[in-house]
Amino acid sequence: MKWVNVLGGIVGAAALLGLGIILGHFAIPKGSDVPTPSIFQDLDLEILESIMQQLDASRIRENLRELSREPHLASSPQDEALVQLLLQRWRDPESGLDSAEASTYEVLLSFPSREQPNRVAVVSPTGNVLFSCRQSEQNLTGEQGGPDVVPPYAAYAPPGTPQAVNTAKHGVAGVLVYTDPADINDGQSSTNETFPNSWRLPPSGVERGSYYEYFGDPLTPYLPANPSSFRLDPDTVSGFPPIPTQPIGFEDAKILLCNLQGASAPAAWQGALGCDYKLGPGFQPNGDFPADSQVNVSVYNRLELRNSSNVLGIIRGAVEPGERPVGAPGDSGPVPPRPPPPAPRPAGPTHLPPNRVSASLLPPPDRYVLYGNHRDSWVHGAVDPSSGTAVLLELSRVLGTLLKKGTWRPRRSIVFASWGAEEFGLIGSTEFTEEFFSKLQERAVAYINVDISVFANATLRAQGTPPVQSVIFAASKQIPAPSLGGLSIYDNWIRYFNRSSPVYGLVPSLGSLGAGSDYAPFIHFLGISSMDIAYTYDRSKTSARIYPTYHTAFDTFGYVDKFVDPGFSSHQAVARTAGSVLLRLSDSLFLPLNVSDYGETLRSFLQAAQQNLGVLLEQHSISLVPLVTAVEKFEGAAGALDQRISALQKATPDPLQVRMLNDQLMLLERTFLNPRAFPEERYYSHVLWAPRTGSVATFPGLANACSRAMNTSLGSPAWAEVQRQLSILVVALEGAAATLRPVADF
Repeated sequence: MKWVNVLGGIVGAAALLGLGIILGHFAIPKGSDVPTPSIFQDLDLEILESIMQQLDASRIRENLRELSREPHLASSPQDEALVQLLLQRWRDPESGLDSAEASTYEVLLSFPSREQPNRVAVVSPTGNVLFSCRQSEQNLTGEQGGPDVVPPYAAYAPPGTPQAVNTAKHGVAGVLVYTDPADINDGQSSTNETFPNSWRLPPSGVERGSYYEYFGDPLTPYLPANPSSFRLDPDTVSGFPPIPTQPIGFEDAKILLCNLQGASAPAAWQGALGCDYKLGPGFQPNGDFPADSQVNVSVYNRLELRNSSNVLGIIRGAVEPGERPVGAPGDSGPVPPRPPPPAPRPAGPTHLPPNRVSASLLPPPDRYVLYGNHRDSWVHGAVDPSSGTAVLLELSRVLGTLLKKGTWRPRRSIVFASWGAEEFGLIGSTEFTEEFFSKLQERAVAYINVDISVFANATLRAQGTPPVQSVIFAASKQIPAPSLGGLSIYDNWIRYFNRSSPVYGLVPSLGSLGAGSDYAPFIHFLGISSMDIAYTYDRSKTSARIYPTYHTAFDTFGYVDKFVDPGFSSHQAVARTAGSVLLRLSDSLFLPLNVSDYGETLRSFLQAAQQNLGVLLEQHSISLVPLVTAVEKFEGAAGALDQRISALQKATPDPLQVRMLNDQLMLLERTFLNPRAFPEERYYSHVLWAPRTGSVATFPGLANACSRAMNTSLGSPAWAEVQRQLSILVVALEGAAATLRPVADF
């Protein structure tokens, strides 16, 4: 099957300067009314509490209403309108930030053809159409039928018109995808049991999504998608589906599945459509269609180069911005006034080279705490992602207001980010990490991701690397849970998700980070301590894998307002939790990253390897002793670092000592990177959090290598790879331990 050819070359760009301004190259205006910073500036609990009280649920609600009013597919005019909205908010004279800019990348996206809509039909042997699946969702609230609602499709699936029931003569010809009520609706599927009568997915609902295997712009892996960057030939890009694929609603899937003949599908494949699922081939002789009828799938997706924007808002740090005072050696004089904002770009997609923003002359900030959320959605996207953007705007409003009043400025710089084209494969955030790889690795303290802020309103759900556990716990203990009469978010969280820690006892469970949102390039590619924060549902009351209207045209403001979070108290709880974490990371004298918490993870992984792989490894003369020693070295170094920090906190530390310790805390995560550890993967360099295909819950490289080597002979290349992965782990852990030791102890 041929891919859609992307016609036209990259238009040559004039001499364009770098994007350094995006990372805060605008200086704080000299003479602005801000407190005089102290090198020992620490978290002010009174200011923190004031910020918590100012975060307003009603303002978040109004933000969400505005953000989700129109569909805003990546690179659409509506998406560009939200870019301008963010710039307007972050440049507001009373509640704006120090600077705000948009940066644009030219990336490869995938869209269905409006002239030739994708189609799924049952046809007779003579070609007569006997049945057609819906090409759009039912217009239940007046919001599903607008011209800007993109029809259901599988992004990056190739065009084609396969025809069969479930297989072609020599293999699968096409794929139909649907969401079963058993997986999303707790088995409920009737009209009166689904939206708009409940939060459940209605029968015509179709989940859109990207079917690209990797993340980032498909044409520029490891390079930012700037005009000058080398681009792959779209016809040779890997990671796209090899065959036409089309999603449909479960009401249409029922008609197809319940008419199939053949053996019954395995029990795990059965669903809630009210019939026994068969494997085919062919239709039942006494069903709704003649037995020799076939399913025709017509996909007309096309690939297009489009401009997609990130928007960054900066609050410059007071103590760790790396800025020379006016008049210092090498200073060029007073800071020039901020240039006027650029004229808005014409509405609609453009294929011209993206505009780049010139850099200022002043040095960049020294340490950054990043807080991000993507902006684009498949349709209205009230939950995904606008619930997160609504929280982002309210948090930045409160901080911006304090900033403009001159009553607060963080110790470290804060970077707020609105990422573009996340739904197509984390594109905006990945391009950003590619463009600023070195700067971010040197200076980024942590990344906070709030994508979907509220899946449902039962409890907090947090994911992250082990060092961020303590700061999330500290923040959640100080914030009341919505409508629970004095119970803290932490105490409520532990009721729903908990684990037994050998160090702390019963604590909330912190999930691990995969690749489901914009934290992925930060943790897997850059090795920056990262987290994702949201409110979610009670797992004992629903088996839904995610909120039911996910990526459909029914994810609207009304859906959130009526079913997901009436009153928006859970949105407010997320704003307070994420805001408290942000302030603790940006304002604390010592970074609140507890590296000792990595010891629990390493010990757990080690024990799993010993118990499940130890005998097998011994049979192949592979010893785990070096790994045991490396884990013990890390535990010892982490414990000693904790003691040094505790001693300094009780004394009057030298600023250089504070700086050195904070660097050790910040840089620990980077020591687990090895870009050659997983050559078969793209962007995955973190030896502890790469994808694990093996069944043993241990170090992913070791688990995967053992799984592949299991049935091979002694001395095979597969067992050599096991030994290589073990060596990679030992070197990484020894390097991490060395990073945590006193700087003088080389």
